Amino acid sequence: MKIISRYILILTTLSLFASCGNDERVSDEDILVKVGKEYLTKNELSQNMPYGLSESDSTKFARAYIRSWIDSKTLGEIAAKNINDLSRINRMVDEYRNQLIMWEYRQQMYETRADKELSADSIAAYYEVHKSEFTTTGPYIKGIYIKVADHAANLDKLKKWYRSEKAEDIDNIEKFGLSEAIHYDYFRDRWVDWEQIESKIPYDFGRNHDSFLKTNKNLETSIGGFTYLLNITDYLPTGSVMPLEIASQHIRETIINRRRLEYDRMLRQDLYEKGIKDGDIMILCDLES
Repeated sequence: MKIISRYILILTTLSLFASCGNDERVSDEDILVKVGKEYLTKNELSQNMPYGLSESDSTKFARAYIRSWIDSKTLGEIAAKNINDLSRINRMVDEYRNQLIMWEYRQQMYETRADKELSADSIAAYYEVHKSEFTTTGPYIKGIYIKVADHAANLDKLKKWYRSEKAEDIDNIEKFGLSEAIHYDYFRDRWVDWEQIESKIPYDFGRNHDSFLKTNKNLETSIGGFTYLLNITDYLPTGSVMPLEIASQHIRETIINRRRLEYDRMLRQDLYEKGIKDGDIMILCDLES
């Protein structure tokens, strides 16, 4: 009953919690429950409680969190007493902790000190050397896509304009058609992944999309009260060498990843040499043999 009473008092004391951080000087009044040498404080509970809960939900969360904490610590205490080689577990914990510290430090050093600027010239130069490595895994297209209601006033005109390559007809679409269009995408000046367009149109394109795109430059279909218009002005088949505009993001990620690995290698080497110089590292064996 005492534990339940302390659960209920949690809500009235949350606003009075003092942040203890890593301070080990915790008073008995701040401790909610103990299991062996481990204890859960009011501050820890308040930090883990989601923001904006109602009074009722806060009570439920507090009870569940404390019970879960007790269960985990109790099970841990029992397991620790029944594991023969606990030193192996401790070594694994220390090793994992050290790995986390190293990872955090290396990330921090890279983010604050490494040169992450990447020019368009660098990307273009890499592309020229490695362009054969970048091929499309699906088709790409250029063109115009429009979705409009079947009863749109300018539908008949839109069916003429969207096929045209005249600048004035494109202007007409944007002047008179956009007010009624539900979707309008002009991408004659850039490559778009076919999947992005295909997913918007309720039409059976068959299994071989390349075959459809190779033989069809225009599509008009109506379903569910909407008309879908697609004009394809250019087509890039599956397996083609990616144009620079498509490959650039892949190249950027590749170069940045290589720079990160190289920076990490240099950082570790610098720390190694500094440790040798300062006497923090003492090698008492022959590493060359």
